[in-house]
Amino acid sequence: MYNKGVNKWQKPLTKLRTIQLPLLITIIALMFVIVILGIDRKKPTSQFTVVNQIKNNLDESMVQFNPTVDFLNGTDIIWQIPNSPKSVLFLAHGCSGRAANFWDKSPNCAHCIGLPEERLIVLKALARKFAVITVSSRGKCWSLGKETLVVEGIIKWWVEKENLEKLPLVALGASSGGYFVSMLASKMKFSSIALMIAEGVFDRIDDTKNYPPTIFVHMPKDKLRKKAIDVNLEVLRSEGIDVAAVECMELPLSPNFLADRIPGLDLKISVELFNLFKEREFVNEEGYLVNDGRVIPWKAAMNEKKIQLPDKLLVKYIHEELNLAFAYHEMTSLQSDQIFDWFESHFR
Repeated sequence: MYNKGVNKWQKPLTKLRTIQLPLLITIIALMFVIVILGIDRKKPTSQFTVVNQIKNNLDESMVQFNPTVDFLNGTDIIWQIPNSPKSVLFLAHGCSGRAANFWDKSPNCAHCIGLPEERLIVLKALARKFAVITVSSRGKCWSLGKETLVVEGIIKWWVEKENLEKLPLVALGASSGGYFVSMLASKMKFSSIALMIAEGVFDRIDDTKNYPPTIFVHMPKDKLRKKAIDVNLEVLRSEGIDVAAVECMELPLSPNFLADRIPGLDLKISVELFNLFKEREFVNEEGYLVNDGRVIPWKAAMNEKKIQLPDKLLVKYIHEELNLAFAYHEMTSLQSDQIFDWFESHFR
């Protein structure tokens, strides 16, 4: 699926009159599909842009949260193993995150909060038969020294305890978690990894010759990070490491956008918020946010408009989805299929 070869545009046609009508129609249709899908044929096919889907396409009735919670080496760990697992996935949160963000609140995990993007990544993983383990960092963000050894020990202990040693091990980290996973992959064996909104810390890794295949999932609106990722792609590729990149583009808001993506937020409130955003010019005429969700004063505007949320946690959920829509720096589940396809294509 991830072809390393370079596909080039065909040369422009100069004698359209000599081309038979059926062939011309086929060429026009192909060009239309390429434009719509956002495929840049000037790049290697291992570096591509995917079309963002807005509505969750996962049938959540097919998989249920039933995690186990434990505390080990000074931090909490939460995991779940599906029937007949085919791989082990370690997930690393970003700064100010924790393991509980990936799991819905349940009798097994009363402190879990299930942020919209994090929970969908776990559900997708479980649906595709990945055993999932999440660990909380000790500080606000991950550190890259002793903490890597602690987490390595936790993962190895858990894998042995659950008799999962024969399964391929993969990892996904976002932001600070991406930096952490990039360092951890230099110390323990992964079949492949995914770095989300993070360029990695390869300048701090002495030897990357035996580094695992790496996919970068990033938001090109963050231009400085994109430049760093482009450099790391070329360096890793030059060392014979299989790499790929998925670019996550901004999304337009709509009346049902938030209701479609946030459990517990009904359509009425979603419509009210969208109308408020238009009224306050938080979105442009096409529905795109004019600034990051961390910047626009949407909470104050919501309070002024007396829009009542049934649960205070919904503020965090809305905040995350606005950041996702602006597409500068946020966890995303929209590219889960590409990520898990990448993992599965490198099982060994």
